[in-house]
Amino acid sequence: MKIGILGSGVIGQTLASGFIKHHYDVMIGTEHPEKLSEWKTKNNGKIGSFNETAEFSNILMLAVKGTAAKDVLQKIDKENLKEKIVIDTTNPIADEPPVNGVLKFFTSLDHSLMKQLQSLVPDAHFVKAFNSIGNAFMVNPDFNSKPTMFICGNNEEAKKEVSKILNQFGFEIEDMGKAEAARAIEPLCMLWCIPGLLRNEWSHAFKLLKK
Repeated sequence: MKIGILGSGVIGQTLASGFIKHHYDVMIGTEHPEKLSEWKTKNNGKIGSFNETAEFSNILMLAVKGTAAKDVLQKIDKENLKEKIVIDTTNPIADEPPVNGVLKFFTSLDHSLMKQLQSLVPDAHFVKAFNSIGNAFMVNPDFNSKPTMFICGNNEEAKKEVSKILNQFGFEIEDMGKAEAARAIEPLCMLWCIPGLLRNEWSHAFKLLKK
């Protein structure tokens, strides 16, 4: 399985290293390959442009700032996104500073960033995941029990493939339905960040308890 990571920041590098750990063939797509020199020395992965990475991959991970997500997708040939699973880790975090620890979004509760991205590339299969946990805990986190990863998307087979990855990465999966559920999943980022922004507490994750 070939995994393409769109984004060379901390989240992109963390996920790329995690996929390599689990024996996937990985390429990071970036416009700033110089940011990956240290990563490249430690990992047996490839580096390419956004378009090269999309062409290379079976599954893509969108791991850029929410404000850059549309721009990155528009730099990719649509044929390289057609029928491709895109794991959307992004959140619509605005550039304005948080208020009392609460991030500001550039979307409303009636509109999610993932739904906008799905509309931009309707032939791709977007699945929201990895947006409500810190990068330090994205790959096989060591808590007392498995944390919950909430996912959504319109394509059932795509969600099954993403669930296999999440299981490898040490998560329990809760499928919240179609793309509209991203309106509820994306704001979990706000909730996750409040303890960190208020008290510098970042070592936590969500867990859905059931009877």
